[in-house]
Amino acid sequence: MTSGPSSFYITTPIYYPSDVPHIGHGYTTVAVDTLARWHRQAGDDTWMLTGTDEHGQKMMRAASANGATPQEWVDRLVGESWFPLLKTLDVANDDFIRTTQPRHEKRVQAFVQAIYDRGYIYAGEFEALYCVGCEEFKTESEIVDGEGPFEGLKVCAIHSKPLELLQEKNYFFKLSEFQDKLLELYSSVPDFVRPESARNEVVSFVKNGLKDLSISRSTFDWGIPLPWDESHVIYVWVDALLNYATAVGYGAELVDGASPSSNSGQGEFARRWPAYHVVGKDILRFHAVIWPAMLMAAGVEVPKGVFAHGWLLVGGEKMSKSKLTGIAPTEITDVFGSDAYRFYFLSAIAFGQDGSFSWEDLSARYQAELANGFGNLASRTTAMLERYFEGIVPPAGDYLPGDLAIQQTVANAATAADEAIERFRIDEAISSIWTIVDALNLYITENEPWALAKDDTQRERLGTVLYTAAEGLRALAVLLSPVMPVATEKLWIALGAAESIGRLVDQPIREAGAWGVLKPGSSVNGLAPLFPRVEQTV
Repeated sequence: MTSGPSSFYITTPIYYPSDVPHIGHGYTTVAVDTLARWHRQAGDDTWMLTGTDEHGQKMMRAASANGATPQEWVDRLVGESWFPLLKTLDVANDDFIRTTQPRHEKRVQAFVQAIYDRGYIYAGEFEALYCVGCEEFKTESEIVDGEGPFEGLKVCAIHSKPLELLQEKNYFFKLSEFQDKLLELYSSVPDFVRPESARNEVVSFVKNGLKDLSISRSTFDWGIPLPWDESHVIYVWVDALLNYATAVGYGAELVDGASPSSNSGQGEFARRWPAYHVVGKDILRFHAVIWPAMLMAAGVEVPKGVFAHGWLLVGGEKMSKSKLTGIAPTEITDVFGSDAYRFYFLSAIAFGQDGSFSWEDLSARYQAELANGFGNLASRTTAMLERYFEGIVPPAGDYLPGDLAIQQTVANAATAADEAIERFRIDEAISSIWTIVDALNLYITENEPWALAKDDTQRERLGTVLYTAAEGLRALAVLLSPVMPVATEKLWIALGAAESIGRLVDQPIREAGAWGVLKPGSSVNGLAPLFPRVEQTV
């Protein structure tokens, strides 16, 4: 293996766009974007994928109810709601895959044909209760008795809607043959599934025994046809999971005739794969059980890992469009901006656990941490540099213990944040970086530069204090740029760093804790408040 930058390929779940995105979708997307931005800025060979899963019975019914063909319906949903979400939240994804794209459909057929040829698919009869909302056959533990209008019926535990009894001749994937191989995977790669609570759930599920998986449907045609039997379409989840591989070139040489070394073909797949998948915990089993088993069957390397985050709860319930608890991301960004959205969800919730959203908490954190904490620190420092040094960053004189303590705080925070990102704990990374904000605010209060400015004999000391504050802000701009790309870019320009050091996105994030990067003589520009006060009551 060459000693080039290490590959970091990360995916969001492939979203089912049957309705408009809510803040839960936005939460997952900005988390993955932040991880990708961090690794990109660290010099890793980074690739971020997101996309939409557009086949299946649920989509077909929704299209019909809206007087459209399935393709017209998904085109409208993706164009009007899902692409704009990425812009609203300042997401810098490298690719967006749609499962209705020819590049995906042909490669899915190549994959399914490969596992069929290897003897892992057989024809059989099937009868089971199916939830159209989940696009999933339900086990006994996931079925409950209906209440109210559905009394006497069996309903889905998640959607509380009646299940449908399906009887079909289907093709089955021999999932049951992979029980031991999967348990060996979880044992040999302990962090394959994270956090630990998710890993324990998956191990327990697999230990209870696996049933073969129905991988085709013959009662409707909105899907990818099976290559050897076109009267069947491929089960929507099998189709959907494969996006992570097809998007980076799996099967390109089989169906596109691409040469193995080409960027669009298997050369790209070899460069990118395997991936990290970040998913909501409700789709964990598909990603941690079915997906690796499918890859094993095809002789393809399993993913690097699956990270399951918790649910966003509103009023104690998981958000859901069907229960009208969904909140559109723009309801937040229109008031507080995209940076505040990203910061709030990524810092207020322990990544991997459930978290509750409330307008009161968002508003309070925005005021305390962003406006009064980080924003005020940036405003005060740049204003004092303009007032006392005509907008030029002064050189530092001799450092006193208090100054050196700030340097140590910055170095420690940068190291701790990178270590937390490696564990996918974005919340802990932000918490480490925030020690710099708190330390610098206290440092300015204790050193009183406004008092030093009144004494000409303290001119060098004033320069040291303000250089320390400005250089601390330089480190903050770099470390927080994956979380808050808009505000940090404004700060970077205000510090004169763009001209004296170079573009913010080019700063090596793992070296952000080194001291003395901001050059004395840099020209500081006026800085409007990074986080203006929000008067609006929410």
